[in-house]
Amino acid sequence: MSFDSGFHLKGMAMTLNDFSKVLNYIDGERIPSLSGETLDNYEPATGQLLGTLPDSKSEDVDLAVSAAKKAQKAWGELSPEVRGYHLENLAQGIEDHIAEFALAESTDNGKPISVSKGLDIPRAAANLRFFAGAARYQSEEAFRTRLPGDDLLNVTVSRPVGIAGCISPWNLPLYLFTWKIAPALAAGCTVVGKPSEITPLTADLLARVAIHVGFPPGVLNIVHGTGPSVGSAIVGHSEIPAISFTGGTATGAAMAHQSAPLFKKSLLELGGKNPTIIFDDAPLDSAVEGAFRAAFSNQGQICLCGSRILVHKNIIDDVTESLLKKISEMVIGDPLNENTMMGALVSENHLKKVESCLQTAREEGGKILTGGERFSPEGRCADGYFLTPALINGLPHSAKTNQEEIFGPVASLIPFSNEEEAFLQERIYALEEVLFG
Repeated sequence: MSFDSGFHLKGMAMTLNDFSKVLNYIDGERIPSLSGETLDNYEPATGQLLGTLPDSKSEDVDLAVSAAKKAQKAWGELSPEVRGYHLENLAQGIEDHIAEFALAESTDNGKPISVSKGLDIPRAAANLRFFAGAARYQSEEAFRTRLPGDDLLNVTVSRPVGIAGCISPWNLPLYLFTWKIAPALAAGCTVVGKPSEITPLTADLLARVAIHVGFPPGVLNIVHGTGPSVGSAIVGHSEIPAISFTGGTATGAAMAHQSAPLFKKSLLELGGKNPTIIFDDAPLDSAVEGAFRAAFSNQGQICLCGSRILVHKNIIDDVTESLLKKISEMVIGDPLNENTMMGALVSENHLKKVESCLQTAREEGGKILTGGERFSPEGRCADGYFLTPALINGLPHSAKTNQEEIFGPVASLIPFSNEEEAFLQERIYALEEVLFG
């Protein structure tokens, strides 16, 4: 027994050939784009073509919206328990095929398979289970008015807003996609979702699971394609009153400009540039371990990464030495190997972007203590998009390298003399973010 298009049930191995054709998921069916046009999808670890995905347009979004609108009334009128039941089924489908999902995620994204199996895919299923449970505890409340002589009750009720447009990023593909669709579905909304065109595989596997478990047609719709073609069509669609987006700040600003005049309910989770602060009374080993993980997890491709490491001057030499040792011990290589600690960056374009940031650091006077060089693992990954983790010092807090998000395996060390100096630097940074973006 198998899913369509080569996705095998538990107990049957999956190969890279099974990733060759991603399709849209609309009204309960996996279908190509209406135009038949496709985009190429590349494996970051090899630089080789994996397959294709739909190059969808606004017409495909219209089709998905039509399906979501048709399904919304019946879905919204279901009890939270029944909606939760359907979400639990999706979660169970992911958990039953965690090996296949992890293989797809690591192949598509370049992250180590140990991370996909141990964190990303289990968390995706947990997102669905959490909101399935949370929906059951939604309550409606009544408040008595306090004006003299009144004996009235004000009642609050919860109703789904309609169709939610959910646009997710490439760094945690299924994890963040489910984090968006799960609360919308649990609340009784139907969804038109757009995964990143760079990492479409696990969203497509989720669609196959949805078909297999009998998820109600039209409630969840997935449209693949680029931001300008699909993302913009979702944000601007008159039948989609709510938008959730995670991605770059510039894209978020453009979306806000598009959606604000339409008075859409919008949630924009954008980029970040976060500090790790190590004081001289910190336990050195655990502090360095925390800073190391914060800086380089997921190849540094997390908006929460602590890429700016502030260290008290009394221990800066010890911290630097310890970080350099940990970086030298990292196993960089094929994401599908269980012992790999750092995989490939997500795309060739992103690799070049991170390299340009390193060049900026050099031009600003920074010293790259280690890393920042392309790396070619032996075997099938010789042509992949690998970069050795970089550690920089010698740059002031105000340097561009320390102010702008790099979104790669790059961390900068900044010494400070006392608590007031460290916090003052961070307050100045926060103020500049508010004033200048």
